Amino acid sequence: MTKGARSDGPGPLVTAAELLGRADEVAPTLLGCWLVTDRPAGRVAVRLTEVEAYSGEGMDPAAHSHRGPTPRAEIMFGPPGKLYVYFSYGVHWCANVVVAPAGVGSAVLLRAGEVVVGKELARSRRPTARAARDLARGPARLTQALAIGPDDRGADLLDPASSVRLHAGTPPVAVSVGPRVGITQAADLPWRFWETDAPSVSVFRPGGKPRRSRARQTGTP
Repeated sequence: MTKGARSDGPGPLVTAAELLGRADEVAPTLLGCWLVTDRPAGRVAVRLTEVEAYSGEGMDPAAHSHRGPTPRAEIMFGPPGKLYVYFSYGVHWCANVVVAPAGVGSAVLLRAGEVVVGKELARSRRPTARAARDLARGPARLTQALAIGPDDRGADLLDPASSVRLHAGTPPVAVSVGPRVGITQAADLPWRFWETDAPSVSVFRPGGKPRRSRARQTGTP
C-alpha cells in the first residue's frame, strides 16, 4: 500500500479493495500503515511494525471465526475495513483489521507499532513505558496508546469521519516472517510479519497462556 504514502505523515485512507485478499497476503501490506485515533484529549497515530494474519477459510483453528459467525466473531465476517476489538484473557483489548471479502471471516491482528503522532498523550496512557519503543510494543500496549476499547468494536477504519482510521504509509525496507505469538493451535503457520530490526516489534513468546474459566472472563460470549 504505497500509493500516496509519505515518509513524514500518513497517506490516503486504505481502501476496501486493498483488503480483499487472503489474510496472509494482506497482512504484510499493512506494515508501515498508520492507525490514527482522534479522541477528546487529542490525536495519536501509530505506524504499524508488526501484524499477524488469522484466516476464516477453514485452515486456521486459532482464528476466532473458525467456528463461524458467533456473537464474538461476527464482525470478522465483513465487510473489510471494520475494526474487530476483543478482550484477551480477561486482561486487555486487542485490535484487528477485518480483511478478505465479506463472509470469509478473516482479520489481521495489529501487534505493534511506533507512535509517530501524539507521543506525550500516548505516554500519559502508558506511564509504565520505559522508552518510546515500548509505547505500542505489543497488542495490549498498542490499544492503550491509541485509547482503543470496546466502544470501537465495528468502527469503520476506511471512513474519513471515523475516530479510528487506517491510512497508507511508507512500507518497510525489509520484512521478516515467522510463527504467530502466544497460540497453541496452528502455531507453526508463518503468519506473523514484522518490519525487520524495528525496535517496536514485540518479544516472541511461543505457546499460549492458560485460559481463565469462561465464568471469569468478560467481553467474550
